[in-house]
Amino acid sequence: VSTQSTWGTTSFGPRQGKSHTLCRRCGRHSLHIRKRECAACGYPGARIRSYGWSEKAIRRRHTGTGRMRHLKIVHRRSQHNFRQGGQAKRRATA
Repeated sequence: VSTQSTWGTTSFGPRQGKSHTLCRRCGRHSLHIRKRECAACGYPGARIRSYGWSEKAIRRRHTGTGRMRHLKIVHRRSQHNFRQGGQAKRRATA
């Protein structure tokens, strides 16, 4: 039986203020309101926040986790050495 009763439910009453809000760059609820700095991406800093001690976090937001609207087209074109123009060769009917 514990005599500490102030660390439980009663302690959560005063916690009503918001310290973080939505970040306009990464979209996460990590922008500190008073600091005006995002805890997730480092906005408004020019570089995206990433640290080597958190490999998994880097993996979550690295190339390939989004739509890759341009890169997936470049990848497809690179498989044929970026050929341009020309007609597709006719295939012989079997």
